[in-house]
Amino acid sequence: GSLGRQIIGFSLPLMFTNLLQMLFSMVDLAVVGRFSSSAAMGSVGSTTTLIFLFTGFLMGLGSGVNVLVATHFGARSEKNVRESVHTSFLVCLIAGFLMLALGLIFARPLLELLNTRDDLIDGAELYLRIYFLGMPAAALYNYGNGVLNAIGDTKTPLIFLSAAGVLNVILDLVFVIGLGMSTDGVALASMLSQCVSAGLIVRSLMRSKEIYSLSLKEIRFHKDKAIHALSVGVPAGLQNAIFSVANLFIQAGVNSFDSLMVKGNSAAANADGLIYDCMAAFYMACASFMSQNYGAGKLDRIKKSYFIALAYSFGVGLVLGGGLLAFGRQFLALFTTESAVVDAGMKRIMVMGWAYCISAFMDCTIAASRGLGKTVGPTVIVILGSCVFRVAWVYTIFAHFHTIPSLYLLYPCSWLLTAAAEGVYFVFAYRDAVRALHEREALAQL
Repeated sequence: GSLGRQIIGFSLPLMFTNLLQMLFSMVDLAVVGRFSSSAAMGSVGSTTTLIFLFTGFLMGLGSGVNVLVATHFGARSEKNVRESVHTSFLVCLIAGFLMLALGLIFARPLLELLNTRDDLIDGAELYLRIYFLGMPAAALYNYGNGVLNAIGDTKTPLIFLSAAGVLNVILDLVFVIGLGMSTDGVALASMLSQCVSAGLIVRSLMRSKEIYSLSLKEIRFHKDKAIHALSVGVPAGLQNAIFSVANLFIQAGVNSFDSLMVKGNSAAANADGLIYDCMAAFYMACASFMSQNYGAGKLDRIKKSYFIALAYSFGVGLVLGGGLLAFGRQFLALFTTESAVVDAGMKRIMVMGWAYCISAFMDCTIAASRGLGKTVGPTVIVILGSCVFRVAWVYTIFAHFHTIPSLYLLYPCSWLLTAAAEGVYFVFAYRDAVRALHEREALAQL
């Protein structure tokens, strides 16, 4: 059928799923900002980069599961699909407990490395330690989300995350307003909500009668499937983690300003997740559609999937970024009642609002290469073009001007640089994929 309609149908539920995941942290900020204190909001906001450092790795593993299962599902290989599903369960669960251990051990040192302000660090550390308890659950949710997205089901994860999101809001209000808790209350609410969403999605896979169902008796490592999942998931996870490492330097730059700017930045940063997650739905669609069509040998639909997903993601970034520029103050008012904090947050929004759409050229091209099974090359390019470049920018251009605009202009500049290199790489990756398909067809005829 029409790729345009199918990609929209696939991406919209995924978009809402991504938005609900982002709402976990947004609701935390809104509740503590309005019903506790702006200091508590600053503490929670100071953890955003660190949280994505860990959850970003788990999301990367989920994308590895997605590509692995989608490729075998497209080829209609039941045995490989089942082995992929059960191996990936173990891989993701182990990764979740590893993130939990690392988070608990390094929470305080990482906050200190970021130069988190003395009046915010204790609340930020408490929030992180409670939040990290939900890392195994986050790993299982991303696993289940990857499996279901691979077979084209983006509605089921949305339903489960909606239920968990409603629970998160209720628990936030109960813990903060009803019980008088602060950062500890919103962290506990998020952790419990993650456990609920993970439990629902794993239960759904276990009750399914399809070839991608999960059975406790079949859970074991299949070396080739583990290597395949890790070969896609680890570079993707490392890319997300390395992005976060680079962003740690950016957060340290923000922390070099006064507490007012830190609080305003914490509120404005919520827009990044909202807009980026809407665009990311089309990146996931790009990888899934290209993987399935590559597995099915449908060459004509592979490239079309890329260009359609790219157009959609660019358009979403353009529209939402423009909306943020127009209604930035109203958006920031959701998180704080202090006009000075709103003014500080607008300094970030005025730079980022027009730039979000540029990231589509980088991220969609990366997703396309991964959909064809190419992972190491895109990751190396991202490390050099975005991460190393951003760190260098912080210590040169930002160090010279030391203004918020000079700090955040590094985003569009790094996106353009990386997109150009990723585009060149994708051309060669696509040619390799075409050659491999022709060889496969020739062998099949023999």
